[in-house]
Amino acid sequence: MATTYEFPSDLLAGQEELHQVRAELSALLKRLPWSVEPREGFSDDTGWRKVERPASPGWTADEQAEVEKLRRREHELAVFVSTHRFWSEVATPDRPEARSKLKHAHAEPPREHP
Repeated sequence: MATTYEFPSDLLAGQEELHQVRAELSALLKRLPWSVEPREGFSDDTGWRKVERPASPGWTADEQAEVEKLRRREHELAVFVSTHRFWSEVATPDRPEARSKLKHAHAEPPREHP
């Protein structure tokens, strides 16, 4: 039977926010031009696969600031989650399993208490 962990609410909230920030950052990066700086388009078929990129107008200062803000918050949350006091209460060999369960805790339905 799999071990059940009682994650502290602040750790669960931090992990959930980390998921949200990463999703927001990923969506933003997909919308932005491929290059931060303005670049001409190119086509290269000398490697093992053909690579093509259209011309890039670059990112605006606001777009760069938004990416930086999200990356900074992602880093803060990753440090918070990975160094949380909870991990000192989990036996070292069990930490990878516990970490995996925390990452997926938001997808699990809430448990009913008898």
